[in-house]
Amino acid sequence: MDFELSEEQDMLREASRGLLAERAPIDRVRAWAEGDEDVDPEVWRLTAALGWPGLGLPEEYGGSGQGLVELAIVAEELGRALGRGPVMPTAVVGRAVAATGTPAVRAEVLSALVAGAGWATWAFAEPRAPWSLDGVRATARAEADGFVLDGVKTAVQDAGGARWLLVTAREDGVPASFLVDRTAPGVTVRRQQVLDLTRAFYEIRFENVRLPGERRLTAGPAEIERLLDEASVLRCADALGVMARMLELTVEHTTYRVQFGRPIGSFQAVKHACADMALLVHGARAATAYAAMTADAGAEDATRAACAAASYVAAGAGQVAARALQLHGGLGFTWEHDLHLHLRRARADSVLYGDAAVHRDRLCTLLRGASAAA
Repeated sequence: MDFELSEEQDMLREASRGLLAERAPIDRVRAWAEGDEDVDPEVWRLTAALGWPGLGLPEEYGGSGQGLVELAIVAEELGRALGRGPVMPTAVVGRAVAATGTPAVRAEVLSALVAGAGWATWAFAEPRAPWSLDGVRATARAEADGFVLDGVKTAVQDAGGARWLLVTAREDGVPASFLVDRTAPGVTVRRQQVLDLTRAFYEIRFENVRLPGERRLTAGPAEIERLLDEASVLRCADALGVMARMLELTVEHTTYRVQFGRPIGSFQAVKHACADMALLVHGARAATAYAAMTADAGAEDATRAACAAASYVAAGAGQVAARALQLHGGLGFTWEHDLHLHLRRARADSVLYGDAAVHRDRLCTLLRGASAAA
C-alpha cells in the first residue's frame, strides 16, 4: 500500500498547516484555554471557507466528496497545532447523516454544515460506562409519530454552541441514532472541567426530549460501529499530530540544553529515548494511514485496522508524552512551557472513543470470529 500523499493531499496539508500557524498560533491557543468559548468565530469562518466542514460530505450538498484520508490529514494538523473547534465532530456527524439520514434531514443539515452556518457533535459516551455499544444506556421510546429521548451523555465535544446533536440511544434495547436540536426542550448542557485545556467538553441531559420521526437515522448497530471506527481513526490522526509535535519540541530542547559542557542530545541515553519516540510516531502514522485507506476502500479488514490503530496510538501517545516530559526535565512541568498543553491533549486523545483496552478487546473478538469462520 502506498502511503505517499498525492499532490492534492499534500496541498491540503500545507494549506491546513498554514492557516493554523497564521490564525491559531500557540499564544492564541493559550488565550482560548483561559476563556469559555468553544470556537473562535474568525477561525471557524476561515475553515469553512477552506472547505473543512464539507471535506467528507457529498458534492450534491456542496461538499468536496473526499474520504477519511483527507479528513485525517486535517485532523493531524489540528492536533499538531492544538487546534480548537468542532471540525472533526462535525465531519463525523455529517458523514452519519449523509449515509443514514432521511432525504429531508440531509437537505436541512448537510448544506448548513458545509457552509459553516452551524456545527454538530456526537453524544455517545455515558458516565462510568465503556465507550462502546455495551455502554449505551440512554433510551428512545416511540410515541405517536415521533420519539422521546431520556438519558445522560458525557465528554461531548463542543456541544455548547452546536446546532445539532447526534445521539446514540437504545430503542427497544437496540442502539439507534437520533438527530436532536441542542435548543430543544428538555436538553440541558453543562460544561465539564477536563484535563485537556485546548478543547471543550460537555455533559448533556435529555429529559423527555420529543423528536419527530424523521429525526431517527436508519443506522443500526453495524453502522454505528462503523462510525465509531471512523471517529477513532480521526482521533488517532489528532493524536499523531500531537505526538509529532512533542517529538519536535523534545529534539529542539535536547539540541540547545547544555549539561556537562555539551548538548544533552549528544548523550547516548538521550539519543535512544528520542529514537524510541520517533519509532512510536512513525508506527502511529503507518497504523493511522492504513486504517484510513482501508476504510475509504471498503476493505474487509477495515474494522480490524481501525481497532489496531486506535489501540496502538492510545498507548503510544502516553509513552511519547512520558518521554517528552522526562527529557524536558523540570522545565516540562512548568505552566509557561507549551509542552503541558500537548501532554494534556495527548492524554485526552488516549481515551476518546475508547482507550487502548477497549479497542484491544474488540480486536481480539474480531480475530477470534475470523479464526472461527475459517
